[in-house]
Amino acid sequence: MNCNGLKVLGLMLVAALVATGFAAAKVQSNGGSSSRALAANGCKLNSVGGKIEHVVYLQFDNTHYARDNQSVASDLEKMPHLLNFLRSNGTLFTNDHTILISHTAGGILSTQTGLYPDRHGVTVSNSLFYYTPSKVPAFSTVFKYWTDLVDDATGTKDPTPIMVTDGQKNTPAPWVPFTRAGCDFGAISLANIELENTGTGPFGDMSQAFGTDSPEWNDAVTSNAAPSGSAARARALTDYVGIAVHCGQGGGICDANSTNVANSRPDRLPDEPGGYAGYQALFGAKYVNPAVCAVPGASCQAVGGLTAVNSTADDPVTDPFGRPGFPGFDGALAKNTLGYLAQMQEAGIPITWGYISDAHDNHQSAFPAPFNPSFPRASGPGEADYNAQLKAYDDAFAAYFQRLKNDGIDQSNTLFMVTVDEGDKFAGGVGIPQGDGSLAYAHANCSWTTSPSCPSNQIGEVNYNIKAKLPTGTPAFQLHRDSAPTFYVNGQPARTDATLRQMERDVAGLNAIDPYVSSSATPVFERMADTVAEKTLHMVNSDPARTPSFTAFANPDYFVTDAGPSCGTNPCIDYHFAWSHGDIQDVIGTTWAGLVGPGIAANGVDSSTWTDHTNVRPTILSLLGLKDDYGHDGRVLIEALDKSAIPKKLNEHKKTTTELGAIYEQVNAPFGQLAMNVLKASTRAIKSTNDGVYNSIESSIEDLTTRRDALASKIKAALGAAAFDGRQIKEQDAKAWIAQAQVLLNEAAALAAG
Repeated sequence: MNCNGLKVLGLMLVAALVATGFAAAKVQSNGGSSSRALAANGCKLNSVGGKIEHVVYLQFDNTHYARDNQSVASDLEKMPHLLNFLRSNGTLFTNDHTILISHTAGGILSTQTGLYPDRHGVTVSNSLFYYTPSKVPAFSTVFKYWTDLVDDATGTKDPTPIMVTDGQKNTPAPWVPFTRAGCDFGAISLANIELENTGTGPFGDMSQAFGTDSPEWNDAVTSNAAPSGSAARARALTDYVGIAVHCGQGGGICDANSTNVANSRPDRLPDEPGGYAGYQALFGAKYVNPAVCAVPGASCQAVGGLTAVNSTADDPVTDPFGRPGFPGFDGALAKNTLGYLAQMQEAGIPITWGYISDAHDNHQSAFPAPFNPSFPRASGPGEADYNAQLKAYDDAFAAYFQRLKNDGIDQSNTLFMVTVDEGDKFAGGVGIPQGDGSLAYAHANCSWTTSPSCPSNQIGEVNYNIKAKLPTGTPAFQLHRDSAPTFYVNGQPARTDATLRQMERDVAGLNAIDPYVSSSATPVFERMADTVAEKTLHMVNSDPARTPSFTAFANPDYFVTDAGPSCGTNPCIDYHFAWSHGDIQDVIGTTWAGLVGPGIAANGVDSSTWTDHTNVRPTILSLLGLKDDYGHDGRVLIEALDKSAIPKKLNEHKKTTTELGAIYEQVNAPFGQLAMNVLKASTRAIKSTNDGVYNSIESSIEDLTTRRDALASKIKAALGAAAFDGRQIKEQDAKAWIAQAQVLLNEAAALAAG
């Protein structure tokens, strides 16, 4: 996954996965047949008219509908097979929004659950710090299996699950309504629903899935001890991470034959509402590959005595050393993910979810032998390798849609949802036109002193070592490195602590040269939020150890660190990374989501409906006639539905209900009007040296948030009950809530204006 906050770790992982080449013995691959497209016998979906038999959920990493350079076609424009499928057959929302902090994990998890980060647990991603009992910040990745703890090494420093919801319980898992309906649920590379790492601590991924001292756990221990950069080091990740099938009961793949039964493991969800006993899962390609390939004519082949699933290009999906299995998160190319999802459907798994890695980072060049430290690296709009990657993605979708069609799987019986985890901002200059129509950028570290000295076609984020810029006496802190860094000050001081307040003002006052903008120093940070505004933004969950002391949202050309940049001069540009995310700008927060299938209206491109990630799940479940055991933060997008598919009680007083849903989002969503105006006011409060001004603004924000939360709870409960329980929304109640929401929006706007 594109984890910019873990860029150093990412380079180390790439170095550990140097390709050595391989030879494959192909045994069978015929692209599928309709006889293999049947769902498991026990799968019971309850869609309107019973038309939906399959579900395909795809989430891209940082893939854009809008153009980053107006002279260069956008990512989706360069994937016409996908773009035309979405806008010709369904509804493509292009005014969708991510959450804050806007990152891969948080964006995916909000889409999967229909919850904002304060209710699914990952309020800072793709990694975070948390306060130990000694009040010293400790590091944790958020890419962990669903039931893992924050402190998965001992469980004593923070015993809450990484996926934590109300009451410090484990967040309900997104596959549960499907498996309870008897449907097998297959997934590749999406956040936290498959194993994410080979951790062997008491509460690590391998321990959670297989148990301490199991053969698989011992495999991981051995693999983790192997030399960096070796095939042995990669083996456990290849065999067990990134691919899973959560099994339904009654005729599914886990009880289809004795081999799969022996390879399945208990699907443990101890906090699941209503219980979840007796369910099984297959974790990792080692066990999923033989299961999905054990059907006639499977698009699979033998490689080195192991079973490999084929990509849509008909080559085996392997790790960089040629071992069949998970290709790595950066290796979740369209052809690999789509190949797996097609094979899962053909093996009788009707619910398939997958992640596709971004196209603007050069993933393939990471694997030449010997290892080349120049890769991976970012590519700019219109660059030749970027164009080639998008062409390969388009080819993969063309093959995928044709293969599904050959299997009898298409928009007449399948619900397709395709979206993106987050947006991002290109940090770079203007590319130089080349003879082949592409653009060229300067891929080299670049530094400057008092004026820009970088070429006009430079590419790369501006590294900014904030520790070197803060005054002597600044309290010790840990930094989540990002374009929107979160600060965890040692001792977890109270919000009003004088030393912390001075540090916030020092951070807010920093200026530097952004060579992509001008030669004059300008503010590094555009917005600031302490714990009061973080609550408004849904960045404070039920685990108080994870709440940052404050968050600073920077000019998105910057990547803010607490260590010296790799090029040796501070500040400087690192060409390896050029796409900033996590921040508040429209180019980062505005995304897209497309829906196709029975019950979806053929609206084409909808650029006017304001929506966000949390609306995807309730919309999907409503179409399928399924229900979660918790309330969503999102709403059913009736704007995308045929009249026959709109829940009856949402269709009553439709005009008022639509207005209610729209203003609810502006009041409650992280990128809604209220939140954005609160951020403006919060910035003014933090910068102020007048305690009276600070306290007045902070009190107003607290009051707004308390009233917002109370109103939002009423609205989302009413919308959810109408969608899933058949309860009427009284029009007079809806109109009263709309009026109350408008009052809150007006107050937030006035507070922002000062």
